[in-house]
Amino acid sequence: MRATVTKIGNSTGVILPKAVAERLKIKQGDVVYLTETPAGYTVTPYDPEFAEQMQAARRGMSDYKNTLHELAK
Repeated sequence: MRATVTKIGNSTGVILPKAVAERLKIKQGDVVYLTETPAGYTVTPYDPEFAEQMQAARRGMSDYKNTLHELAK
């Protein structure tokens, strides 16, 4: 599906087609997540539980930064 990139104030925004917004069950003003994947980005609706899990994961990655760096070798 095609989406339009546009300037919104000093930012850049993407206008989602109505069918996409309906499928995601989102409306104007809702928060969504952009997640980078090997295939590009995915857009998902805001989920408080997911947000909490991501915050915990970021804390863990920060706390164990050196360990994770060594494991990645």
